Amino acid sequence: MRLDKYLKVSRLVKRRTLAKEISDQGRISVNGTTAKAGTDVKVDDELIIKFGQKVITIKVTGLSEHATKENAKGMYELIKEEKISES
Repeated sequence: MRLDKYLKVSRLVKRRTLAKEISDQGRISVNGTTAKAGTDVKVDDELIIKFGQKVITIKVTGLSEHATKENAKGMYELIKEEKISES
């Protein structure tokens, strides 16, 4: 599944266009490599996403083409969440 679609379906990002912008800015890495919107995401991949003052690390645990509140939470496992200090 494409990275931008995964982020939208898993509800990590609200809109697919926003997910595309974030990934094209180099703020997402998949398994340690900077990823673009079209990068293929698979189960067990590790994603690091930089949102403004926050960085989250997740592990992909499932893929689903359509999002519901119930299955969106089961698509990833939060490994780490940290705030970036302004210095």
